[in-house]
Amino acid sequence: MASGIKLKILAFETSTEYCSVALYLDGKLLNKDILAERCHSELLLPMVETILAEAKLTLPQVDGIAFGAGPGSFTGLRIACGVAQGLAFAADLPVIGVSTLEAVAQKNGEDKVVVALDARMGEIYHAAYQRSTDHWKTISAPTLCKPQHAPSISGSHWVGCGSGFDSYDKELSTLYNEQIDQINYGLYPHANEIALLAVPRFKDKSNTSPFNAAPIYIRNKVALKENER
Repeated sequence: MASGIKLKILAFETSTEYCSVALYLDGKLLNKDILAERCHSELLLPMVETILAEAKLTLPQVDGIAFGAGPGSFTGLRIACGVAQGLAFAADLPVIGVSTLEAVAQKNGEDKVVVALDARMGEIYHAAYQRSTDHWKTISAPTLCKPQHAPSISGSHWVGCGSGFDSYDKELSTLYNEQIDQINYGLYPHANEIALLAVPRFKDKSNTSPFNAAPIYIRNKVALKENER
């Protein structure tokens, strides 16, 4: 997917405790990532500056900016979106927000993927994808749910991945029983996959003005009241 397309795309991902930046250069990838904990806002711009300097590029020489739009950490999503908008306005560049769930599917590398990201508060962000020729077909749309109530999937030979499987292995393995052949643990969204997924969209001109860039929250309510816990 996106191999060899002649574009220069800057991408970053800050929806988890990791902070990553990637630069797609006409089919090749440069990347940097760090365990940021809660320091994304301090680390992201210096990482962008470093990777552009290593590539001997200035921001206006980039063809577009992609960011991990979510779901994920509310603060992390706002940081990524805000930085993408700021840089795009400054350099007059288009912007594309990419689903973090789809990015994990891309990172997993299999053809039929169930992605679950730990959403905290006993819930997961869930989606299922199947690889098509040059894109991912959504089989089960992104949603927020309890792991034991995750949407059903049809057929077999699925692969599970994402931090939701790390945290709720028993519940999800029981739910999907023999439909999942294997689970790949320890996968999280990364700027590399954000860049790769964004490239064909930039090529097809399906990008957006930075005015319209927005996080994908899914969960609209962060705090639970005492009687809701």
